[in-house]
Amino acid sequence: MSGTVVRVLAVLELLQANKRITGAEIADRLGVDARSVRRYIKQIQEMGVPVESEQGRYGAYRLDTGYRLPPLMFREEEIIALTIGLMVVRAYQFPLDAASVTAALAKIQRTVPKQFFDQVRAIQDVMHFHPIFPASTVAHTVVDTVARGVWQHTSIQMTYASRKGDDTARLIDPYGVVVYEGHWYTVGYCHLRTDLRIFRLDRVTDARATKHAFTPRPDFDAMDYVVRSLSEPQGFKQVEVLFDTTLSEAKQAMPPGLGTFEETEDGILFQCRALRLDWIAALLLNTDFPVRILQPEDLKNELRRLVQRASDIIDT
Repeated sequence: MSGTVVRVLAVLELLQANKRITGAEIADRLGVDARSVRRYIKQIQEMGVPVESEQGRYGAYRLDTGYRLPPLMFREEEIIALTIGLMVVRAYQFPLDAASVTAALAKIQRTVPKQFFDQVRAIQDVMHFHPIFPASTVAHTVVDTVARGVWQHTSIQMTYASRKGDDTARLIDPYGVVVYEGHWYTVGYCHLRTDLRIFRLDRVTDARATKHAFTPRPDFDAMDYVVRSLSEPQGFKQVEVLFDTTLSEAKQAMPPGLGTFEETEDGILFQCRALRLDWIAALLLNTDFPVRILQPEDLKNELRRLVQRASDIIDT
């Protein structure tokens, strides 16, 4: 199959998968220039597929409302990739419905063109895995519920067991699902603790979707947060504070080497890992410029405690 035909089919798939997609997005996905995208769109329109074009700098493409493309045939490389991918999922016991994985493999075998049938059978017969199984078993329903919460930006109500086995009801805003060193985790805002928390999904005994919507944190890297948090001593907390001042004054206000400073549109972002938040709170009280705490919520509580303490001393 020629490269041009493959890319035309890829554009068709993108149009069907997106209600509206710009030429720039198509070009970026396919690794081609804008002129090539226009040429592929024209070829698709000449095939009788009704593609609407929006003019202008931010113009986009979309299929006519109600139009559905017939099922697209997979290329040989795609069939092999799907088959091996599903076999890996099954071998490594990913928390997915086992029957669905088996059914998908059978469907591929049943629907592939005749010339690929023997190849798909051979892949399943000759390829074997000896995986190091995950240290924990996670119910696929839990992973599905949490993942949908991340995707739909809706909170999850769950029952969570501590290391000691004590169950607590938690309402969380999940920001991501992470697989790290054999365990499945979710990280998000815990309404019970009013702070970011990491939860092992094998300790979740019940998870239910709610209709409570939340606003996701922009540019939050769930994997980075989990890795950093689990690789550092317990008790340390990530501190993020915005200083409304110059970079030079911000650095003078905090002890050298305590953390990092970054100039942003909203101010000077100060970040550090702290074991004692009372010390950080005292440092913030000594600044003479506006300060906004991004996280953790416990740092705000520590400031409130210091303010109350100062008020008690004054009133004594």
